[in-house]
Amino acid sequence: MGVPEQIKNEIVHTFQNHRNEENRDGMEAYMKNQFLFYGIKTPERKKLLTPILKEYQLLSQTDRIRTALLLFEEAARECQYAALALLEKGKKRASRSEIGIYKELLVTKSWWDTVDMIGSNLCGEYFKKYPDMLKPITEKWRHSRNLWVRRSSILHQLKYKGQTNEKLLFETIDVLKDEKEFFIEKAIGWALREYSKTNSEAVVNYLDYTECRPLSRREGLKWLKNKGMVHQ
Repeated sequence: MGVPEQIKNEIVHTFQNHRNEENRDGMEAYMKNQFLFYGIKTPERKKLLTPILKEYQLLSQTDRIRTALLLFEEAARECQYAALALLEKGKKRASRSEIGIYKELLVTKSWWDTVDMIGSNLCGEYFKKYPDMLKPITEKWRHSRNLWVRRSSILHQLKYKGQTNEKLLFETIDVLKDEKEFFIEKAIGWALREYSKTNSEAVVNYLDYTECRPLSRREGLKWLKNKGMVHQ
């Protein structure tokens, strides 16, 4: 048995031993019954994973990726969360080619919970390490046939604040703003809302001159409205 299989088995057995039937139904219902759950809520899951992640903190990046891919094959959703936690620990050591793995995970057992972690956390950190890749990948992904890849293209810079490539952000929204798709509309609003905390004037000006879907506009201005900075 290789190291990735060993880690995967250790995580799966740990989760199986801490399954909670009382939580399971509610967690599955919250995710529209698309995934099975052990019923382990986030605080406990993180607590269970901490010693395992610490034990394998010197894991090679190759084994880290292989372990994550194995965990994505598991039926229980907590295993996908564990995979992303494992990748998060190694994100600063990501190779240039790792963006291909992130895209593979975006389209595997896709839903907003994993997609948002991948798009804003893993991809976000990747593009800070390889800034020359941000524009070409974002431009490519925003035209993807896959909904979740398109959503990710909006969220890459979610945590960039002053480092945001404003032109790229607005251009990406321009490409996607007319889609009548909740997860795209919501992502646009989220991205605009986060950027409004850094450059409120740019977001207000953009929305003044750009016709976005009502949900995107409402979400994009929410923070500014709460601060009393806009009244529209």
